[in-house]
Amino acid sequence: MIVFLLLASIAVIILLTTRFHLHPFLALFIVALAYGLASGMPLSMIMTSINQGFGDTLGKIGLIIVFGVLIGTFLENSGGAYTLAEKVLHAIGRKRISSAMAAIGYIVSIPVFADSGYLLIAPLAKSLSKKAMISVTGPAIALGLGLTASHVMVPPTPGPIAAAGILDADVGLVMLIGLPISALTLIPCAIFATRFASRIYVEPISQLSEDQLDNTLKSAPGVMRSSIPVVVPILLIVAKSAIQPYSEALNPSVLRLVSFFGEPVVALFIGTILSLTLPKKLDKEMLSTTGWVGQALKDASSILLITGAGGIFGKILQNSGIAQLLGDALAGVNLSIWLPFLIAAAIKTAQGSSTVALITAASIISPLMVTLGFDTPIEKALVVLAIGAGSAVVSHANDSFFWVLSQLSGMNVSTSYRLYTTGTLVLGTTAATIIFITYLILT
Repeated sequence: MIVFLLLASIAVIILLTTRFHLHPFLALFIVALAYGLASGMPLSMIMTSINQGFGDTLGKIGLIIVFGVLIGTFLENSGGAYTLAEKVLHAIGRKRISSAMAAIGYIVSIPVFADSGYLLIAPLAKSLSKKAMISVTGPAIALGLGLTASHVMVPPTPGPIAAAGILDADVGLVMLIGLPISALTLIPCAIFATRFASRIYVEPISQLSEDQLDNTLKSAPGVMRSSIPVVVPILLIVAKSAIQPYSEALNPSVLRLVSFFGEPVVALFIGTILSLTLPKKLDKEMLSTTGWVGQALKDASSILLITGAGGIFGKILQNSGIAQLLGDALAGVNLSIWLPFLIAAAIKTAQGSSTVALITAASIISPLMVTLGFDTPIEKALVVLAIGAGSAVVSHANDSFFWVLSQLSGMNVSTSYRLYTTGTLVLGTTAATIIFITYLILT
């Protein structure tokens, strides 16, 4: 019954947003509330889930979204995004933009959360699409899948590290095997984005008309200046991740400073301050409620509300017990290395968060490791990767990243389901197949 309610909820969200053109925030909130009532959750638990889902989600990524949108707005309106697009387009050519975005996303998401990475790189993907006169769907989906691939399979992102800890797997070995497997997984993802996603045309949304763009490009900042607001936050976040293994050997003051400035919120705020150097002349009107900042915050507010509502839906699903129910049901079936993948996939699809799916699936599999024959270091590392692959399958309305990607790229809900949700299925099943082959070869 509870699984049927999940499928019905997804169908209703799509129907309300596409057929009846209801705002996604209202659609998500209504369906989340209806699911909670229909599944028999106590009213107090429903209210707790609503408050926690909205608050926890925005508490983690709310300010990151705001500062990311601000950086993107200054990059676009100053012409900096188009300067970068010109250089990248000249280097890679018009036909390889999606592949480049997949590779960029993959590299960025190893140290940086996928949400933060997408907000930083999305302006470039949009600018490249506009400059090359192609649909934004290919580059946007490629970027999202590239970010997801390393996010779920390559430490030091929290999910794989937590799963490795629960299963007593060697983190270094997980990274050593995870890097080539996740990199190979990018190939079909890039093909999917280039051959399939790019066929569905979505206009690269721009705040500038063609005449305004021509005028803006005349006073646009150079490549170095344009890249600083994006590169500096990435380097700060990378530095925080890089020093963690050496924390005991470092001066405590240095460690505190690097950790502070490497927090995504602080790093992106610094990027926002640096983006103020992009206009040829910083006018106080740009910082007003009617200027660039005001417009950016209006754009961010819609994304925040929808992302928060997605968090509500995910938390209600999580607290309804569906993840544990699906996990326990699958745990009784011995499918070798496919078992951890399927458990993680069921939990991810049910409640939305890849990190929660990784941790929950690892907790379910942990007492079964010896029984299933996963006792060597390589086998443990492969189980972590199989869970990571499953935690990508599939992203939909209960995943906050689904809404970040769809809103920033300008795709509607049905298009996002056709492209990004399907893309995560391609990503996860491809990774699981490569892991299975690796398992056969190495064990």
